[in-house]
Amino acid sequence: MLDWGPVFVAVVLFVLLTPGLLFQVPGRDRCVEFATFHTGGASILVHTVLYFGLICLFLIAIEVHTYFG
Repeated sequence: MLDWGPVFVAVVLFVLLTPGLLFQVPGRDRCVEFATFHTGGASILVHTVLYFGLICLFLIAIEVHTYFG
């Protein structure tokens, strides 16, 4: 059986933390902007750090596992 938990967690976090899709930290005019579809270097860095922290939390600390087959 294959463990699909890490794949699902990584894909969902990638989609949710894409800068400008749902939210952007830091925004161009404010600290947090929602659904702007714009991005910048600082925003990419912040979202990368958030992604890394959450992926470590879910895969190492909580150990999310999903098996199919």
